[in-house]
Amino acid sequence: MALATPFCRTALVIGILSSAEERREELFSCLEKSFGPIRKVSAALDFSFTDYYDSEMGKRPVRYVLLFENLIDPARLSEIKLKTNELEILFEDPSGEGQGRKINIDPGLLSLSNFILATCKDRSHRIPLQNGIYGETTLLYKDKDFQALPWTYADWKSDELRAVLRDFRSEYKGMIKNLTNV
Repeated sequence: MALATPFCRTALVIGILSSAEERREELFSCLEKSFGPIRKVSAALDFSFTDYYDSEMGKRPVRYVLLFENLIDPARLSEIKLKTNELEILFEDPSGEGQGRKINIDPGLLSLSNFILATCKDRSHRIPLQNGIYGETTLLYKDKDFQALPWTYADWKSDELRAVLRDFRSEYKGMIKNLTNV
């Protein structure tokens, strides 16, 4: 019989879609208050994979991805998703003139073997965590690269985002190495 052991800490990675770039620093500040220092930020990436968010956000959003300094217990993913949902509401258009949500925040866990996103949407391949939050293995790390799965969203399987995650994975390797050298 295998015995349960503590989870390995993972890197917190947050994907952001934003049509409110003028509030970027404010958003980063809120995220840092909730999850600790941001270690790395990707360049703003064009989000042309779908127009799904365009009408809600008032225009085509841009995508960027954040890597946080503090490694986390992966059991916290649902708690983190609930907090990011609260932040999305905080950043809605207060004037009532816009379409509502201006920021979409997708927290995920980056390990050496995969990238897992949190979601509120139930699908056959998603695992219930707690409090209405599901986890989805979005990418597997195999053959020295991130590999998409049949359900992986187009943006997360793009070359640009996989390159960001490869860079973040390299950072994460150094972060966990430093943990074992303490």
